[in-house]
Amino acid sequence: MHYALITDPAYAGGALNDIAPVYESVFAEPPYLEGPRDLALFLDAYQCEHKTPGFRLVLARTGDGRLTGFAYGLPLASTTGWWDGFLDTTPTAEFTREDGRRTFVVKELAVLANWRGQGIGTKLHAALLDGLTAERATLTVRPEAPAAAWYERQGYELVGHTRPWDGAPVYQTLVKPLHP
Repeated sequence: MHYALITDPAYAGGALNDIAPVYESVFAEPPYLEGPRDLALFLDAYQCEHKTPGFRLVLARTGDGRLTGFAYGLPLASTTGWWDGFLDTTPTAEFTREDGRRTFVVKELAVLANWRGQGIGTKLHAALLDGLTAERATLTVRPEAPAAAWYERQGYELVGHTRPWDGAPVYQTLVKPLHP
């Protein structure tokens, strides 16, 4: 398996044609059951996110070039609403303070079903965070998804639960310190 870190916005933008089918396949599975509208929202968000300074994309490919998974993320801006709207907690102002460098958000990590259980997700995640100067990483995950327990094993801890948009299911917001 070959892992490639991409930070160039032009190359990251061009990778969308490769990662979209992986996203569509992975998130059509339970518990997500995403459809065409969700894919369209992902595509729209990615078109903006990949141009953000500090954006990072990691691709996992077989020796013959087939994409088996990807992960991407970016720093939280000082104007982020990431820490708003918790259902069960209110983090302190110090905890939620962002400056565009403090926190790196893992937006997506996806591995095709027939490639899971081989350490690809672990390597994608490690490559995505490797070399970051951010103080911490954060992400959201559906609590009923197998990925929730996997992220806990990666060292993430629960901040609280949120419903990120009207009609959304409940998500866990997790955080992981990157530098002791």
